[in-house]
Formats: sequence, structure tokens, C-alpha cells
Amino acid sequence: MARAANPSVHASRLRAEAERERVSPAGALPDPMLELGLLNRPLDTFDADERMTMNVVGLKQAFPWPGNQGFSKDARGHSARAAELDAAEVEAQVVARTRVMHARIGYLDRAIRITADTREMLQEFLAVAEARYASGSGIQQDLLQAQVAVGRASADLAGMTRERMAAAARLNALLGRPADEPIPAVDLPVLDSRVLSLDSLMALAQAGRPALAAARERALAAEARYRAAGRSAYPDFEFRVAWNQRPNYTDMGSVALGVSLPIWGGAKDAPLERAAAAEQAEQEARALELHYETWAELAELEAADERARTLEAIYRAEILPQAEAAVESALAAYQVGQVDYATLLNARLALNRYRIEEVRLAAERLQAAAGIDALVHDFNPGGDQ
Repeated sequence: MARAANPSVHASRLRAEAERERVSPAGALPDPMLELGLLNRPLDTFDADERMTMNVVGLKQAFPWPGNQGFSKDARGHSARAAELDAAEVEAQVVARTRVMHARIGYLDRAIRITADTREMLQEFLAVAEARYASGSGIQQDLLQAQVAVGRASADLAGMTRERMAAAARLNALLGRPADEPIPAVDLPVLDSRVLSLDSLMALAQAGRPALAAARERALAAEARYRAAGRSAYPDFEFRVAWNQRPNYTDMGSVALGVSLPIWGGAKDAPLERAAAAEQAEQEARALELHYETWAELAELEAADERARTLEAIYRAEILPQAEAAVESALAAYQVGQVDYATLLNARLALNRYRIEEVRLAAERLQAAAGIDALVHDFNPGGDQ
């Protein structure tokens, strides 16, 4: 849906289309010039019977120095290819942001369910605390703690609900839809595999990331403009043919060849050539910068995935089972009066936090995978998401 309806994707494709349409004109000759004239008419009588009087019909065509048009067309071609790659990069980034927001909504949906279940359980605890306090077997502190815990859970639930609405509005914007369009509940897919090594990811990015290829195309376009600027001192040509019609005498014809005189090269051509050389160096530097930035982004995303994957495994294998056992133990002890209410409450709230943290780590892995996919353009662990 994002690929089909996102406005920035559509705009980038239109820009690429406009650039493609500029390639052919860059290699075309200037339009010929048609000439119509009256030559050598006497100013006193304007008489057409004079021997030198002629009615002229001519055609004039300019020709750039051989090769200059080719360089101009090459430059436009590379710029058009860069625009097409920019459109692919925009699409990849929009898809990545869509996947990030999809994972964010999935995390919030799961966190809301966990918090709602916890609040329901806390309300049950509150009912028990109220009953014990009313019967004289409980203390007011337990009742107050239960009320505060229910209120806090309700506040957390309200905050998550508002955050979910904001995330849904952002996702709708990426999908090119109104902000209030309903987004169904999202179940997070599971990523079990590790990402590739950093060297392998960079090799994929170097071969497949559109932005890197676009930077190379811009450097090639700047090189073509520099080569064209280096030939600006060469003259252009102009070829002219004319039919000279004389009313009472034999008609005549004319053929002429003109050559431009680049006598102002030091003031015009040389600065333009230096400017083109600077532009070429700039584009090459930008391409190198993007290469290094891509490497750094991949390193950050790979590290984020590895951290989230490691912590997620620890939570599943160790922390959550221990927290669940601690809640069961505290509940059993609380029912027989061996521990106070605060111990039971803290154990249950800790389990809630750990469950939400596990879901957050799963969402982080999906978001890191989305970022990596946008950079390497063909990385997609776990299948389509």
C-alpha cells in the first residue's frame, strides 16, 4: 500500500520521469533558422528592377563542435538514471518507515493487552484488599497501595492508547490515507535468525542500495559535464544556404559557413571548466561520504539487532520464567499471610514490565531489520513482513 499510494514515492517517480524526458533534447541540434529578406532595394524609389535587388529565402543551421552534444546527452542520461535510483531509494525508505511503524503498533497492541490484563488482576487484588480491610484482617496501607497500582495501570493504559492513535496516524500518512483511518490490531512476527555479518551486509549494500548507485551516476554526470566544459574553447559552426530571387534577372544562390571565435576563453570558458571540475570532485566526495555513512548505519543497526536478539533470548529463557515463579510464590505466601501486599504487588508489576520489555525487544528487531532492508535493498530475514 505504501509503494502504491505514498505521496513522496509518487513524487519521486514523477521527477524521474521528467528527467528521462530531458535526455533526448540534450543531444538534439538547435532548431534551424528560416530567413526571409529583401536585399539591395534603392531607398529613393524602392524599385525592384535594379540588378542587385534580390528577394532572399535562406536556411541556417548551427552545429556544435563534434562530441559536445554527446557529452551533454551523457550527462543528462546519468542524471536521469540517478533520479530513477533516487525514486527507488525513496521507496525503500518509505517501506522501511512503514515497517517500523507497523512494528511499533504491534508492540503497543501487545503492551496494551498486557497492561489491561495486569489492571484487571490489580482490580481483583484491590477487591481482596478492600474485603480484608473491611473485615479487620487487612491494613490501610495495603488498600492504598492497591488503589495506587490500579490508578497507575489505568494511566499507563490511557497513555499507550493515545500513543497507539498517534502511531496509527503516522502509518496512515505513510500509506497515503487520512489520519483517522482504522488500523487493525497487529501481531508481531518472530525473527529467529541473526542478521548477516557486517561485511556481508556492506557488500549487499554496495551492490544493491539505490542511493549509492545514484551517487555514482551523479559523479559520472559531473564528469561528462567537465569533459564538455573542457571543449568549450572549440568553435561552433553555422551553415547557411539561401536562394536569391531577382525579379528581372537570373536568380542566384548563396552558401556560407560560419565559425565562432572563442576569443573570451580566459574570462568565460576557463572558469566554467574549473567550476565543472569542482562539481565533479564534489559529487565524488559525496559518493564516498554516503559509502561511509551506509557502513556506519549498517553497523548501528546490526549492533541494535544483536543486542535485542540477545536480550530477548535472556528474557524468554530466564527472566520471564523466574518472574512468573516469583508471582506464584508471592501469591501463595500472601494468601496465608507470610508476605505483605507490597511484596505481591511488586512481583506482579515486575512481571508486567518484563513482558512488555520482551515485546519491545521483538519490535526493535523488526525495526532494525526494516532499516537494514532499506540499506541493502534485498535483506529480509523471516520473510515478508
